[in-house]
Amino acid sequence: MSISEILSSLEKSWEKDEILSKIKNGLGTDEIVYEFLAKNERQIKELNSLLRPEDVDLLNQVEQLSTCESKLINKIKNFNYLANYETHHINQKNISPSNYIPSNKISSFMINWSNKFVVIALLTISAIALSKQAWA
Repeated sequence: MSISEILSSLEKSWEKDEILSKIKNGLGTDEIVYEFLAKNERQIKELNSLLRPEDVDLLNQVEQLSTCESKLINKIKNFNYLANYETHHINQKNISPSNYIPSNKISSFMINWSNKFVVIALLTISAIALSKQAWA
């Protein structure tokens, strides 16, 4: 199996709607990750055997990006909470319902933004691997 096939298969196994549903049902993030790893152990081992050092560096960068996104989401959440708390108590009568930003739009934006980057990173890894195989 090629890297692109493995990544495509793993991407199909990691459906964000299903993950969010598990989180809403009280399943912990560690449990979700271990369940995914157990379910896809063979493919992950095969992927690890095909990764080169530069691919591992790219994965480290994607991990750092995810950490950065997580911190950004936390800061935005805290900023909005503090801003909304202060505004709500100071100007409670002056706030109209149309001024509220639905949380679905923010989460949708972050999920789509994150998904696009991850897909681009995975395609880049695949392109690098395929070009190296072609030149070998």
